[in-house]
Amino acid sequence: MPAQTSQPAFTASPDSPEDLFRRSLRLLLAKDIPAWVDLWAEDGVAEFPFAPDGWPRRLEGKEAVAACMRHYPDHIDLHDFPDLHIHRTDDPHTVVAETRGVGRLVQTGAPFDMTYIVVVTVRGGRIASYRDYWNPLAVQAPGADFTGSAR
Repeated sequence: MPAQTSQPAFTASPDSPEDLFRRSLRLLLAKDIPAWVDLWAEDGVAEFPFAPDGWPRRLEGKEAVAACMRHYPDHIDLHDFPDLHIHRTDDPHTVVAETRGVGRLVQTGAPFDMTYIVVVTVRGGRIASYRDYWNPLAVQAPGADFTGSAR
């Protein structure tokens, strides 16, 4: 009987930035944060230029991204990303995505509806840069803070 070998959860592939971004959305809907984080380069950077006071504006490295997102599904229950439009750029490694994330806030059951514009750059089959322009007003509702911030 041949020896069995285990395969890693994610293998870098030549997927396009569009494919990688779509996969990331599917993983968020599945609430599989470890697999979502595994899409990131070790030195990947997430930036949130419109983050309100008390929220992170820049996360450097895969571990920082993982720490920030660890409790996301405990606070925000995403159901869909409607109105997804992905635009190619002059850089073949970078796309701009427009979408909405809809669902509910777990703590209160209130609706969650966030509009996003995300600029994603992929290097070596992993997310190297993720600049997320989201609406800071949507996270001011009770139960929306998944970052563990001191607000």
